[in-house]
Amino acid sequence: MTDEDEKQEQEEASEPGAGDEAEAPEAAEEAVEPEAAEEQSPAAEPTEEAVEPEAAEEQSPAEEPAGEPEPAAEQDAAPQAEPSEESKGGAEDPKERRRLERSRASGPARPARTPEQRATERAVERRASKERRSRYRAARRSKRGEPGSGTPAAAREPGAKKVRQGTVVSAGAEKTITVEIAVVRRHPTYEKVVRRTSKLHAHDEANQAQQGDVVRVVESRPLSRTKRWRLLEVLERAPR
Repeated sequence: MTDEDEKQEQEEASEPGAGDEAEAPEAAEEAVEPEAAEEQSPAAEPTEEAVEPEAAEEQSPAEEPAGEPEPAAEQDAAPQAEPSEESKGGAEDPKERRRLERSRASGPARPARTPEQRATERAVERRASKERRSRYRAARRSKRGEPGSGTPAAAREPGAKKVRQGTVVSAGAEKTITVEIAVVRRHPTYEKVVRRTSKLHAHDEANQAQQGDVVRVVESRPLSRTKRWRLLEVLERAPR
């Protein structure tokens, strides 16, 4: 064998060993990586936790100045004190109220006037106010229409007037007679005949009826405090 052949054989023999050595470091690295991860993880966690409070302490002083203007905002939001009655012009005395209005008036002052001039101005103002009221009332009347121009009143048909028959028990008053009316009815439940009497005052214009007469009276308008009836006719005269 030549020298060249021997070198090739040595190289071939050396190649597998080199490959094993190359694979061994890789396996060693893989075996070391989990351990390194386990060793690094506990150390990394405390560092983050330790940094967080410090960062919070560093940030808190920076945030405090931002919150300082809150009292000013609260003062602005606080309700202002209500103005007094005098500032509102709500004085009860009219003279005081006018004085306050004059003191608050803006513009040049009016020239001094005599009492006669002021009385003339008041008369002019009253006349103008009267004219305004007249115009307003006229406009209202024109909208409503004149009296009698609206819906005509319905025709009134009076009902039948009541007529009663009774006996005169008193005729002493002037143009007035007292008539007693007897009502005889059977009771609806007990079927007993019940007699009742009622008295009324009637107007006798000619004083025709006398005590004991049987008369007929008719309903009428109120003629006095107690008279609501009027003598219609005398049916039967009492024996004299």
